Amino acid sequence: MSTAPIYGLMAEFDTPAALVAAAKRVYAAGYRKIDTFSPFPVEEAWEAIGHRDRRMSFIVLMGGLVGGLGGYGLEYWVHTMAYPINVAGKPLNSWPQFIPVTFEMTILIAALSAVIGMIVLNGLPMPYHPVFNVPRFEHASRDKFFLLIESNDPKFDRQRTLEFLKGLDASEINEVAP
Repeated sequence: MSTAPIYGLMAEFDTPAALVAAAKRVYAAGYRKIDTFSPFPVEEAWEAIGHRDRRMSFIVLMGGLVGGLGGYGLEYWVHTMAYPINVAGKPLNSWPQFIPVTFEMTILIAALSAVIGMIVLNGLPMPYHPVFNVPRFEHASRDKFFLLIESNDPKFDRQRTLEFLKGLDASEINEVAP
């Protein structure tokens, strides 16, 4: 292993069970800047590396509330202030007729918030990531499972982290060039 700066160390595993077990041990050892890569979603790995992020739920909730209040407010403004037309003696603020628009605006803005939030929280667009510098990483989309510990993790020490990863029964360990 060289002494040039690196992005992190990546361990390769053959099964999702091995990846999950390794991820649990890495997280238990105190590493926090870690990520997993696999050809299909492995939810246990996501949970094993400590991701219990509630930001996306909050973004969608806020989008839904803004959409619902905006839809109701728009209907209220149109029917009571901008174009007050009395139809069959009904009150101008007849809230039951506002429900369909309020519901549709809630769903629309919540869905748009979910898409935009997902793009922003995932750091997209990201046409390049340092893990693509590892030649074996092409197997992450086919048949191998990878665990990455980033070098900017407070606990990261190149040699000790390498020795720790060797103890996880990885089939291969690679340095990830920046």
